[in-house]
Amino acid sequence: MSAYTSTLSGERYRFDSLARLLAAASPERSGDRLAGLAARSAQERVAARWALADVPLAEFLAEPVIPYETDDVTRLIMDGHDAAAFAPVAGLTVGEFREWLLSQAADAGTLAALAPGLTPEMVAAVSKLMGNADLVAVARKVTVVTAFRSTIGLPGRLATRLQPNHPTDDPAGVAAALLDGLLLGSGDAVIGINPATDSPKAVRDLLELLDSVIGRYAIPTQSCVLCHVTTSVDLMECGAPVDLVFQSIAGTQAANASFGVTLGLLDEAHEAARALDRGTVGRNVMYFETGQGSALSADAHQGVDQQTVEARAYAVARRYDPLLVNTVVGFIGPEYLYDGRQILRAALEDHFCGKLLGLPMGLDICYTNHADADDDDVATMLTMLGVAGASFVICTPGGDDIMLNYQSASYHDALYLREVLGLRPAPEFEAWLGSIGLLDERGAIRDVSGTGHPLTAIGRGLAA
Repeated sequence: MSAYTSTLSGERYRFDSLARLLAAASPERSGDRLAGLAARSAQERVAARWALADVPLAEFLAEPVIPYETDDVTRLIMDGHDAAAFAPVAGLTVGEFREWLLSQAADAGTLAALAPGLTPEMVAAVSKLMGNADLVAVARKVTVVTAFRSTIGLPGRLATRLQPNHPTDDPAGVAAALLDGLLLGSGDAVIGINPATDSPKAVRDLLELLDSVIGRYAIPTQSCVLCHVTTSVDLMECGAPVDLVFQSIAGTQAANASFGVTLGLLDEAHEAARALDRGTVGRNVMYFETGQGSALSADAHQGVDQQTVEARAYAVARRYDPLLVNTVVGFIGPEYLYDGRQILRAALEDHFCGKLLGLPMGLDICYTNHADADDDDVATMLTMLGVAGASFVICTPGGDDIMLNYQSASYHDALYLREVLGLRPAPEFEAWLGSIGLLDERGAIRDVSGTGHPLTAIGRGLAA
């Protein structure tokens, strides 16, 4: 295990491992301080960044931050590394890699070819040397396109997850939120429900409800009920209409075990979902959610800072070529990301790291009610992530999830972002919106409230 040193203002700083160096170089956040991993001062943080800038990228292949022998995520990262893809940057240090990423040499094609050669630790390391504007500028260059019934990630497009949660999974309540979202042009990434329980019957009822709406109105989107992966596997075996398989994942074997997940189980679910062949324009069938702090909350971070552990979760996601990956960036609470400033920084880091690793990254731009954040922070994050080229964002009615009790972006927020940045929905979904008269001559959402639009039958039918 290597030691890393740096001298700043005449004081010498020593970091006894690569994991310790990465942690000390991280921007301030409450989770790393809670774990005892944060830099002890601003001076130590700067010294760590100076030292990190001189670390060769190849060193991350020689010194895993979590031992190969004890962690299957480390084995996945190391065994799956593409040396040929890595070759163009193999001789660079972390600091030189930052300069290269910001240069014109790093364009969309080059970055796509490089992705299999990068490890999570490499992209986490370089993100620690970058300002917020750097993270936006580089992420914006990366294009990752996936598809199922709609195509996600095309340039100039912003998709949304329509999230019609209800505290008791009441069909009328779900229908009201679903109708609200569809009439406001939301749902092209996925119509995704967090069920109030993980009971197979409740999940199947929701799946059948969504499948009936999508089928009846020929909506070019996909549904997902965010149950545990084992429930999805069982339901697929019983013939339930499963489009996407969902699972929360993390960046260590121990953290995934706390979710009741193994790579073998995800392999099984991926194979089963692909075999159903329910997509029309693509076969990306997995949906993953992550979030900084999940490994720490499970006491499974293995001495690695929360942002680096988060990036390692993207190696798990990458294995399955998913349709969607999103970081639920402020959901875990202020113990891990204290305020709007820390949540914003984490959102930009996660999006940047995921896209560099080749993932279709979206975000739940959110905060819990006991965090030092507000709706203005959501607006700031939403705007910056839109500029950075996020594939999709999660939207809830009025920005308030009444089942999970947290604050997120609203359907109206997505309309704002599309308008100010000139972004459009997924092409198949946009064509559907036009075909049912929800787009005006400028391509903006038309107000059809009180007109008896046929789509309102969703609410009437399910309420009955």
